[in-house]
Amino acid sequence: MRIGYCVEGSTDRAVLHGLNQRWCPHAQMIEGSFRGTSGLSQRREIPKVCIELVAKGVELIVFLRDANNEDWREVLRAYEDDCRLEHKYFTVFGVCDRNVECWLCADADWIAKETGHQPNEFRVIDPKGVFAKAMNITGFDRKEPGIAMLVRRAPLKSWLSNPSFEEFYNRIWNKSKETGCKIENLRE
Repeated sequence: MRIGYCVEGSTDRAVLHGLNQRWCPHAQMIEGSFRGTSGLSQRREIPKVCIELVAKGVELIVFLRDANNEDWREVLRAYEDDCRLEHKYFTVFGVCDRNVECWLCADADWIAKETGHQPNEFRVIDPKGVFAKAMNITGFDRKEPGIAMLVRRAPLKSWLSNPSFEEFYNRIWNKSKETGCKIENLRE
């Protein structure tokens, strides 16, 4: 199986790779690329990215982006609206409430234990900076393999407390029934 994906940044990419390794390790990940930096320019790129990834033979396309200071539900709707009808069936959109670090830090006790920090450091509205510091992320070393490894071990059931992750999980769970990937049931 070939899964196409498109993300905003390195941490988002690492999260998707970690989920892929956990849920569908036999799948090959093929990255598409946004050419813009703003949400609007990225939305305009969705049809082009889908065409690019379909030409590369993907069976599923996953878009993941941060909502930043916008309502994640509105961002999700806008992204879906910009996807062409012929691509909607095999495209899954995920929008993180604020940023993907909110998912990574959803279980503050666990991430604190994993990184050797205090849980209260991660119990903030926007844990992006705290997470980067805890992981020693720099401009030269984005720590993608380490973040992917964290995701493979993460207590994803506790991530369901974040509504944007829960929505993404539900979409991936439903799509997995068609693709042959065996995604763990986080509801049990």
